[in-house]
Amino acid sequence: MRTSPIVAASALIAVAVLVATASPGTGQAPGTIEPLDSSAFTRLVMPPIDAATTTPTQGTVANPADPAERLVELGVAPVPTARPRLAAPLLSTPRLAVGVLVKPTPRPAQPAGSGSGAGSGSGWARAEYSWYGPGFYGNGTACGQTYSKTILGVAHKTLPCGTRVTLRNPKNGRSITVKVIDRGPYVAGRMWDLSYATCSYLDNCYTSVIQYRIR
Repeated sequence: MRTSPIVAASALIAVAVLVATASPGTGQAPGTIEPLDSSAFTRLVMPPIDAATTTPTQGTVANPADPAERLVELGVAPVPTARPRLAAPLLSTPRLAVGVLVKPTPRPAQPAGSGSGAGSGSGWARAEYSWYGPGFYGNGTACGQTYSKTILGVAHKTLPCGTRVTLRNPKNGRSITVKVIDRGPYVAGRMWDLSYATCSYLDNCYTSVIQYRIR
């Protein structure tokens, strides 16, 4: 016949109660706490704090005097402490607005065949001239005449033959109207080459400046 589990458990509890109450002289009533002995503890004294040991050796410095000593966290862009200064614009090189077109000032046009330009406000133009005579008498001109000491006319490089030109000597005011009868002069800077009779009438058979009008 098997023993019931309830009977076995009851037997174990009874044995435990007997063991606990076997020596009542050395036991302690439940629910009581004995006072602690103060001599069992040792008082600890903390050493004084040294200011040198409290200075941090690592970490971020709070508001250092020199901005260059400030630590910057890795991976973070530094924040500027002041607004950057802009360079002053150059006053000697003004800039033009976009879309502005600068056109050069046109020069006044000179009369056709002019050389040194106009003279006074009377409408006369001025140019250098010379004259030719000895060595050419008896030769044919470019316009078909026979050149002589008495022929009136003037030579020009491009004006058509027969073009009437009024010449004036600015030194004495004498003037004469003649035709283009030949080509020349072939000297750089000169515009007219007068016949001997023409320069004799103007009383200036030299190389000089003369006034003229093309008719």
